[in-house]
Amino acid sequence: MSTPLWHTDSSSAPDSDDWAHRFTVGDDYKWDRQLLPYDIRASRAHAWGLRQIEVLSEKEWNALQEALDALLAAYEAGERTVTPDDEDSHTVIERFVTARAGPAGRKLHTGRSRNDQVLAALRLYLRDALAMLGRRTARLAEALCALADRHPRQPLPGYTHLQRAMPSTVALWALGYAETLADDLDTLHQARRRINVSPLGSAAGYGVPVLDLPRAAIADRLGFRTAHTHATAVQLSRGKHELAVAHACTQVGAACNRLASDLVLFASAEFDFVTLPDDSCTGSSIMPQKQNPDVLELARAYHHRLAAEMQHLSTGPANLPSGYHRDLQLTKGAVMRSVQIAGDVLTALTTVVRSTEFSADATWRACSPALLATQQALTRVADGVPFRTAYQQAAASSPPTLPSPDALLDAYATDGTPGHERPDLIRARLRPHRDWMAPDGAAHK
Repeated sequence: MSTPLWHTDSSSAPDSDDWAHRFTVGDDYKWDRQLLPYDIRASRAHAWGLRQIEVLSEKEWNALQEALDALLAAYEAGERTVTPDDEDSHTVIERFVTARAGPAGRKLHTGRSRNDQVLAALRLYLRDALAMLGRRTARLAEALCALADRHPRQPLPGYTHLQRAMPSTVALWALGYAETLADDLDTLHQARRRINVSPLGSAAGYGVPVLDLPRAAIADRLGFRTAHTHATAVQLSRGKHELAVAHACTQVGAACNRLASDLVLFASAEFDFVTLPDDSCTGSSIMPQKQNPDVLELARAYHHRLAAEMQHLSTGPANLPSGYHRDLQLTKGAVMRSVQIAGDVLTALTTVVRSTEFSADATWRACSPALLATQQALTRVADGVPFRTAYQQAAASSPPTLPSPDALLDAYATDGTPGHERPDLIRARLRPHRDWMAPDGAAHK
């Protein structure tokens, strides 16, 4: 293998069969394949900073720009990636620009370490990834609003403890999830704002002597809202910032988990409330009558994977002294897996929800007169009976005859209750998020 950048003696460089190299690199190079274009972007901004303080001449700056352009083009064409021998994306960049730009390439790493370099690339990636998750979360919320629109005033039993409890509607069920996802958009946005801080200029964690790098200007050039003030805060933030992202992903995953669980239950023969799209189901290898809701079951299960990644990020950096430690390398894969899993789950559920239909006959048949017990008690309360007395009287009386669906819903008058759903309010909550979620949206937001 090629000599690592950090190795000072090429005669004793590890070979490709070196177990220590395989152990320390692990699968990190696979994640760096996704980070390479972000690492290139950050390297371009760092080179600009070196030009501002005249470490690079104008000629050297132009040569580096041409070399970085060529590397990005080779990456996009599938001609250059990160291999186990490369160790990481940083090695790919330095070797490529040195081969292409000569002595100027050997200057590119001036004033930085792989410690701040990887965080810059990762945070640029996460900034885009969180915007992607925001868009997909909003699409699922909108798909649920559209489902509510397709089923106006359609009664559905509401359940507690999986027992029929009170009247609900398909729209109320759908919009409860949509509103929860709108809350999760706030959490995603907060996580994006938290990680949108430049680590560049902290180098190995203690700043750069001699050179006065224009840290704030470099941060602004990359769209970061600010830079860490104290160099030592950068490595102390590692794991914590990633945990904020994983926590946001897990919150989204929790809503998706329960939504998927409901749809699996509602699609069973015992409920028969919904018809799922065929392309979200599979058959049995032995039972020809089966249609299994595999997509929903996996969407439900992936929440536990998200929780596991969050747990790793919560405990992995614990008990580490300040400064950088190789343990922190593992935070990269954990947070990148989190955003990929959350993105896939959101896409899967949006696809299913857009094609899911509720059977009006089936949901109405499930609405038994016992659902009106609370209404019976509160009708007595409206006549002046104390609630606890009315509660006992309703429990002792026979359930009334179930009225028509419209009459059932007319007992409610408050927004957000059965028959008074407000998808317009959910859509209004989604709109303010459009700027930061846009692919080319404002990075500072």
